[in-house]
Amino acid sequence: MRTTTGWQSLDPATNALTRVTIERRDLRPDDIAVRIDYCGVCHSDLHRIHGMLGEKDLVPGHEATGVVVALGEAVTRFAVGERVAIGTIVDSCGQCAMCLAGQENYCYNRATTTYGGTDRVDGTPTKGAYSREYVLREKFAFHLPDGLDPAAASPLMCAGVSVWEPMRAAGVGPGSRVAVAGLGGLGHLAVKLAAALGAEVTVLSRSTAKEPDARSLGASDLLVTTDDAQVAAATGRFDFILDTISGDHELTPLIGMLGLDGTLCVLGNPLLTGPRLWELGAGRKKLTSSGTGGLRQTAEMLEFCAEHGITADVEVLPSSKVETALNRLATGDVRYRFVLDMSDLDTPAA
Repeated sequence: MRTTTGWQSLDPATNALTRVTIERRDLRPDDIAVRIDYCGVCHSDLHRIHGMLGEKDLVPGHEATGVVVALGEAVTRFAVGERVAIGTIVDSCGQCAMCLAGQENYCYNRATTTYGGTDRVDGTPTKGAYSREYVLREKFAFHLPDGLDPAAASPLMCAGVSVWEPMRAAGVGPGSRVAVAGLGGLGHLAVKLAAALGAEVTVLSRSTAKEPDARSLGASDLLVTTDDAQVAAATGRFDFILDTISGDHELTPLIGMLGLDGTLCVLGNPLLTGPRLWELGAGRKKLTSSGTGGLRQTAEMLEFCAEHGITADVEVLPSSKVETALNRLATGDVRYRFVLDMSDLDTPAA
């Protein structure tokens, strides 16, 4: 077995993680070992640390960048020293209709997640990228394009592709009228990507406080959702609304802003209770959600971001400050994504 060092959640009642030694498997023929340099802190990490799915002793982290340090004997796509990005899934059955369609994220036989999953070969639990090294199949690793800063690019592997895939599925492009509800880790990347795709972008927010940020990210307008007059005036205004709000909220006002055949995609809180069907029927409106992205869409997203110079707005902290990052994330004190610098794991623990 290979060993590395990482951060593990041992108590779901706290955001404090413990530095531990982690075992990684010996490389299989199609495996690569990656030195993790940066890993984004996702809101789902916070939820799962606190037992959302009933898990214990998690090593979180599923949006990472690093460098290849070792190769299995059958690897052909990577060389030692190449820059790599790792996302939310590290394996799938490869045979079901979803996998054959390039939607490995929706594998009917359940994709293997980067952490909190089960390895398809030996049945061991997967441990995430809050660690200095990760081992995965080369098929599920991505070349990190030249020109993308590795720290600021790491959130693209979850937040970025999570907003990219539903926008592409909805045909967002020049002439599309897009609204983004919530300007956080997901929302700020949604604004950048939608604007780069040529859409007219409006941010939906409870106040005008983030209007300067919204415009600097590429939005042409900000609509204050607590202003009834503005909400009423926006009836039927948008073709596509991406809802990235993580807290509980009503969907009815958002549905009312959709035009004929408009789509509301709920990403931030997919556990919300759905609307009454007649609200969708008045205009053939569609309600959907999404779960990260397949291999093809993720690779396309990375190339698009490289072409347009898109990365996340990040605050980088040493990995030893992971509790600080989680505490601040819980209170919304971040613009717009925390990223952990894993290089401090090279230093012996105090």
